[in-house]
Amino acid sequence: MRLQDAGDDDEPALRLEYSGGRVVATSEAEVADAINAATAEIAGCGKGISNAPITLVVRKKGVPDLTLVDLPGITRVPVKGQPEDIYDQIAGIIKAYIAPRESIILNVLSATVDFPTCESIRMSQQVDRTGNRTLAVVTKSDKAPEGLLEKVTEDDVHVGLGYVCVRNRIGDETYKEAREAEAWLFAEHPLLSRIDKSMVGVPTLARRLTQIQASIIARSLPDIVKQINDKLSRSSDELGQMPPELCTVADAVREFFRIVKQVRASLEKVLVRGEFDEYPNDPNHHGTARLAEMLEGFARRLPAAAATNGEPFLVEEMRVLKETKGINLPNFMPRSALHVLLNRKVESIAHVPHDLVREVWDYVEDLVLKELPRHSRSYPQVQPSCRPAVQSLMDKARERSARYVNELIDMEKVANYTANPEYMKTWTSMMDGQSRLREALEDRSKPVAKLRSFSKPTAVALPGFGETDVSHLHQLPPEQVELAMQAFDLKARLAAYWNSVVLRVIDGLALHVLYSIKRLAEKDLEDELAAQVMGNNMDGVERMLVPTPAAAAKRDCLRKSIKLLQESREVVTNIMDRLTRQAPTMSGNYYST
Repeated sequence: MRLQDAGDDDEPALRLEYSGGRVVATSEAEVADAINAATAEIAGCGKGISNAPITLVVRKKGVPDLTLVDLPGITRVPVKGQPEDIYDQIAGIIKAYIAPRESIILNVLSATVDFPTCESIRMSQQVDRTGNRTLAVVTKSDKAPEGLLEKVTEDDVHVGLGYVCVRNRIGDETYKEAREAEAWLFAEHPLLSRIDKSMVGVPTLARRLTQIQASIIARSLPDIVKQINDKLSRSSDELGQMPPELCTVADAVREFFRIVKQVRASLEKVLVRGEFDEYPNDPNHHGTARLAEMLEGFARRLPAAAATNGEPFLVEEMRVLKETKGINLPNFMPRSALHVLLNRKVESIAHVPHDLVREVWDYVEDLVLKELPRHSRSYPQVQPSCRPAVQSLMDKARERSARYVNELIDMEKVANYTANPEYMKTWTSMMDGQSRLREALEDRSKPVAKLRSFSKPTAVALPGFGETDVSHLHQLPPEQVELAMQAFDLKARLAAYWNSVVLRVIDGLALHVLYSIKRLAEKDLEDELAAQVMGNNMDGVERMLVPTPAAAAKRDCLRKSIKLLQESREVVTNIMDRLTRQAPTMSGNYYST
């Protein structure tokens, strides 16, 4: 029941509110029937119960501004038509209302019972152990006046807010008649008149309730103001974080380039500078580390030595020398021999750098497609225009890298050149093994008994090649030994030069990847997005002018919330000012059990 002082309006107004907003006007004479009808509509005509509230709003001159909740009586044993867990259901409803610390528990006790045995006392003590928000109302004082004074003064059940004894209305008594009879009872009855006048009468109860609730509200108001300010701050921050409302194409263009700038900044952090403060726990966004791993894997896939076709030592080189010989000086090595062998070896690794650039651009594309939606989440309507731009940009980057790799491979096949001094050092070191190989092929110093033949070593330790099987070379006729020496020289040159080839491919491709990613993040991405989104008569930008339904609804909700919170704060501040001036009456919530 919500009581409201009607001021100068002499005519009382009563209405029932229930079932999600249904309102039924009633009168003092008909209110009981209206409540019964509403109860039957909600809980049925049997003995069932429901936790759906029925609110009786009473506007009447002179009544205190109070809200009271009349909770159901406690039933331990279900009667016919009631559920077996009737006690649990009722206890749950009661505790839901009396548990909040802002509530005042109005514990209604009959003077005819022993207070410590009351179930309602036990239940209120479960949520209010100190009794500081429990007020006991003793009814039927006229039925059991003996010992009532001792009950309410000794306070065996620790009711912190004290007791108020009242007399129930009898029969068809009017409210005025009942109050007059109550006043006479506590003034003239030989036992009840001994109870302190501050503990008797319905008017005293109403006065005590308003005073208690005023005190509670006064204590709670600073917390309420703090909660309002906190929520107002959160709502204002959330509204401030929402994207600005775009009214013109110029506004949309500025916002679009702001988004592009944020995407660029994130990509530069991740892919160029190696900063990952935006994604500290997401290894996939630690871009420079992932690119370094890709390059390390690429370097491992390139063979440290020139690939062979599986033939025995020097066989391939000797065959190439035979096929490239010309009319030259006998100790002159044909240039084309090294060229043929090197081209063959370079072709065998050409797919490896192509694999690397495909892996790099797949990774970069994935990052870009994640960063764009993240920074443009406030304008999802522009995202469909951005995706084709990203796809086109990535296709161009892949094409440029593939063209660079082809040129890199072709350059290695055009000429054999290096300024790396390590080439000569390595070749000279390897050539120390040429004399060992010659000795092994020509050594006949160890005769074998009976067979009258000579043994030759099957393996020789050669610098740069390790322990090498040369048994197949013993089959060469003497005139072919010199060819084998030339083949060894050719193989040493190729092995020494191969290190320069590998380093050049690795270094060149690494620099190309770093430069291309930096160029994409700092320039190409912005140019491509601008061309795609701002082309076609600014269609992509104009779509940003139309907010999404979700964003519009959220903005409207936040604005209404902020306005309501500001009004609430003003109301609460005014209440606090009135309390400071000791205003007489406050409204509040009271729960009776």
